[in-house]
Amino acid sequence: MDKWNKFWAYAGERSIKTVAQTALATMSVGAVGIFDVDWLNVASVAALSGVMSLLTSVLQYDKAGE
Repeated sequence: MDKWNKFWAYAGERSIKTVAQTALATMSVGAVGIFDVDWLNVASVAALSGVMSLLTSVLQYDKAGE
């Protein structure tokens, strides 16, 4: 059970960081001001990157050294 907790801590932190980085990158593309940002697109792309990060964590967890 401890391995599951460690995995979710690792995968969750990685996913949150990925979502934040993707959101920042997506907001800065083509937007001049805060009202020009396509928030639905930002949320969609960031959520997809979070899912992809979780799936990547499944493949890389043993390499994390925990």
